[in-house]
Amino acid sequence: MTEASAVPTIEEVLDGSPTNWGKWGPDDEVGSLNYLTEAHALKGVGTIASGKVFTLQRLIGDPNGDPVWPSREPATRTQIMDEATWDGPDAPQFPGGLHYADDKLDAFLQGSTQYDALGHVWYDGKIWNGYDARTTVGGLDKASVQPLAERGVAGRGILLDIARYRGKENLDKGETFTHEDLIACAEAQGTTIEKHDVLIIRTNFLKLFFDQGDAFYDGFVEPGLVYSKELVAWFQEMEIPNLVTDTIANEVTIDPNIGVALPLHCALMRNLGVVFTEICDLEKLAADCAEDGQYTFLYTAAPLKVSRASGSPVNPLVIK
Repeated sequence: MTEASAVPTIEEVLDGSPTNWGKWGPDDEVGSLNYLTEAHALKGVGTIASGKVFTLQRLIGDPNGDPVWPSREPATRTQIMDEATWDGPDAPQFPGGLHYADDKLDAFLQGSTQYDALGHVWYDGKIWNGYDARTTVGGLDKASVQPLAERGVAGRGILLDIARYRGKENLDKGETFTHEDLIACAEAQGTTIEKHDVLIIRTNFLKLFFDQGDAFYDGFVEPGLVYSKELVAWFQEMEIPNLVTDTIANEVTIDPNIGVALPLHCALMRNLGVVFTEICDLEKLAADCAEDGQYTFLYTAAPLKVSRASGSPVNPLVIK
């Protein structure tokens, strides 16, 4: 690990890094999702062979706990109305005698399976497409999750089962991989990553959350992609619209080579407009792909339409 005193700034690390700012006009707020046209949706549909459906959202309010970023708290569901409401004399009365249940959720919008807005991270006072970071004050006036939700995502998805490729039940804390590993993983699966694919990467790392409990957060460093200029250039060349993983941050938490936290959030999301989807449950999908050898499919998703939000829960849908 790089010594703290020697850790460079994000500006230094990403100096000269490519951007897609202005590529889709000065008002763009969906970034690399622009690559996904109607033809790409049909390409995803063309992979459907059996009609099997998989949902990728992790359960909110899991009795075993909800994995979240260390500074966030799990969602809290509160029952507001139930049959006990009608036990007292002041119970509401409806014509015909109707009773009903009602509840509410208090949650971080990025505290479960979720899409990040493109304005979620920044440096040097600018968010995606060069918008001023001051537009985030009090809520995102630019590059919020709402435009992503309005647009939706549909295209060919490809599962890259890195854990299975490496012969592991799950990747270890801080374990890294590169775009070259992704290419090799696809080849080992008998598949090929194609331009404009939605990349879905399985590490099964969150198994450790359920195995270890609170100890999961000791020395918290997730496995994931590690920054390099070559990796960023590959994402740019392949015009990747959406990066989807089963980890909380989609990349190794602290880059082991440069000591910087989450540089790919800046290089890919802030600069290239690659949309990030995190905390997916890929286990049923991965088991099925390993069984039938089909690792490509129709991937669809739409986060909730939340005004000015920096992220939103989502339940992605895969059809094979």
